[in-house]
Amino acid sequence: MTTSQSTPELSFHATQALLPQGWAQDVRIDSRGGRITAITPGVAWDGQAQRLGCVVAGLGNLHSHAFQRAMAGLTEVGGRSGDSFWSWRELMYRFLDRLDPDTFQAIAAQAYMEMLESGFTRVGEFHYLHHAEDGSRYANPAEMASRVAAAATETGLGLTLLPVFYAHSDFGGAAPVPAQRRFLHDLDGFARLLEDCGEALAKIPDAVLGLAPHSLRACTPQQLQALVGMAAGPIHIHIAEQTREVDACLAWSGQRPVQWLYDHAPVDARWCLVHATHVDAREVQQMAASGAVVGLCPITEANLGDGLFPMRDYMQAGGRFGVGSDSNVLIDAAEELRLLEYGQRLQLRGRNVLSPGAVSSGRWLYQQAVEGAAQALGEQAGLAVGAPLDLLELDEQHPAMLGRAGDALLDSWLFAARNGALRGVWRNGRQLVRDGRHVNREAITARYRAALGRILA
Repeated sequence: MTTSQSTPELSFHATQALLPQGWAQDVRIDSRGGRITAITPGVAWDGQAQRLGCVVAGLGNLHSHAFQRAMAGLTEVGGRSGDSFWSWRELMYRFLDRLDPDTFQAIAAQAYMEMLESGFTRVGEFHYLHHAEDGSRYANPAEMASRVAAAATETGLGLTLLPVFYAHSDFGGAAPVPAQRRFLHDLDGFARLLEDCGEALAKIPDAVLGLAPHSLRACTPQQLQALVGMAAGPIHIHIAEQTREVDACLAWSGQRPVQWLYDHAPVDARWCLVHATHVDAREVQQMAASGAVVGLCPITEANLGDGLFPMRDYMQAGGRFGVGSDSNVLIDAAEELRLLEYGQRLQLRGRNVLSPGAVSSGRWLYQQAVEGAAQALGEQAGLAVGAPLDLLELDEQHPAMLGRAGDALLDSWLFAARNGALRGVWRNGRQLVRDGRHVNREAITARYRAALGRILA
């Protein structure tokens, strides 16, 4: 039996649980087939349900490039002329030329295992490594996508697959460069890829298929218009991550990237705008009003020197957000939220700058991120009837969490704890992490170690 299979009828009893409406005590959670069928607070343990301590919903990771996990820590030497996102990208291009399907799957499985151990229970895989090392098509056009699905199945992580359309190197339909050969499609080839991706996901009952125009640099306006109608699932796009990107878009179109997108595409709640770092006040209002989710990746954005998103203005406008691990330089769900808050504190020179004040910063960040990621990943959010039974059990005996309850316990996990703060992680009702370690850690890491031995030799 694989770790992705759903479960029969199961019942849990939590001493306290964070429900959408707030904390509740003595909560019974019933499920069938990996979905929650009933939640009953204020009931005594019946002696049969599995007993848990403090429980919160699993968190969605709305943006990942799994293969980049293997290059984490290998790009931290700057050149004499300085270093930036763009020089990092050249290193990434050279690294991916070493990856075949087997090494790619081993890396993805390691990344997905680490996501589960940190509290992520579903990933949005922004998947653009489609072709062989020389740019030729595999016999199965979805070969690499099928390896993503296999890694998700092996680890048990929920999967929203976002095949990426990539055709150009810059605004205005500029010809791609040789280093991008493994990414490239025309519209007909991409339509076939989507069909094959659907087949690759068919054996994963709750997998979601969306699509992702890589960026406004990588597709023309006509291609973007065609892509919007190709899938019913979520649509994700990189946008306004770097000031150079904003300047290039202005030179090409006379508009900023987000402004151009809203004037030329039907952006709504299906969309996730990844990064959106460099936006003006009008764009902040547009994004919030549209119902789209902004996908923030604070660890990667800090690592690449992207800048800081105007988070407080966006939230005051009613915007929705989630977090992602992006380059996977460090996979840590709590750290993504911690750095999101701390970046804003540094910029605004205040404390607890995002929560409206009725709840703690940790609880507000966590609940908002759970809801935003679920929307962006095409799944129901939180501990609620009909949602997947994805839950985390916090370790109340962790030194950073002793004597806490409710918001203080969640705050202490996000702001004061490090390794070992999660006792267990369940996905679709199946326990995948026990005492902080994935149940298949040894086998997954052994394959990852062998893969690194081949590609870093």
